[in-house]
Amino acid sequence: MTEVFQAGLLNGKRAFISGGSSGINLAIAARLASLGAEVGIFSRSRDKIDAALAQLREDGADAEGYTGDVRNYEDVAAAFGAFAAAGGGIDFVVSGAAGNFVAPALGMSPNAFRTVVDIDLIGTYHVMRASFEHLRRPGASLINISAVQSSQAIPFQSHVCSAKAGIDMLTKALAVEWGPQGVRVNAILPGPIGETEGMARLASTPEMHDRITRAIPLQRFGTKAEVANLAAFLCSDAASYISGAILTCDGGQLAGNPLGVVG
Repeated sequence: MTEVFQAGLLNGKRAFISGGSSGINLAIAARLASLGAEVGIFSRSRDKIDAALAQLREDGADAEGYTGDVRNYEDVAAAFGAFAAAGGGIDFVVSGAAGNFVAPALGMSPNAFRTVVDIDLIGTYHVMRASFEHLRRPGASLINISAVQSSQAIPFQSHVCSAKAGIDMLTKALAVEWGPQGVRVNAILPGPIGETEGMARLASTPEMHDRITRAIPLQRFGTKAEVANLAAFLCSDAASYISGAILTCDGGQLAGNPLGVVG
């Protein structure tokens, strides 16, 4: 992809990425690091953290990794404390840990529904709340990774729709509460993004892949790099007056009918 940012744009900045060991979140960590930021990634799996760190460092990133569960506030707070202690304050936070599976509302247990809400919504609150004392403010930029399910009801995704809608409103509420202290809070809603675990589950057959693609105005899946570029923009001074925004990166999906066909 053609370079769209000035080299060294984020030199001297520090970013913490929850869920940063894989998928979109790892792509965001790599993008911020490529622009000069020191990054800390957080995930439950030590093996995944180690693999991600090896990849990031091979590309020249200054990166550290921490393990824990976003559902456990003490785990999250400890990771933030360790990352802040290692190098000072934190400029950017990306909350991206998420859970998903395909199931009708009557086909999942209450515990299964609660698990997704706990990871996505409660986990996002934990990340936002635990980060605050370590933020360099004014000037900090916080980004929640939501999904188009927050704004468009999709069958077999009632648990995700509910959790992501909560993330969007939490984003707006924190933007209002923390804005006077110079902290910006925004959310990114990725649409169908290729080569991610989520889309592998939602588009598990060639037929479903084709159906989803034909319902996207741009007629293709997005890339992890395109979401990462949006996150980098939100961390940059170019976005200094953007807060409380729910920004889609979906090829126009929400502008139309995600289950219909446009071409």
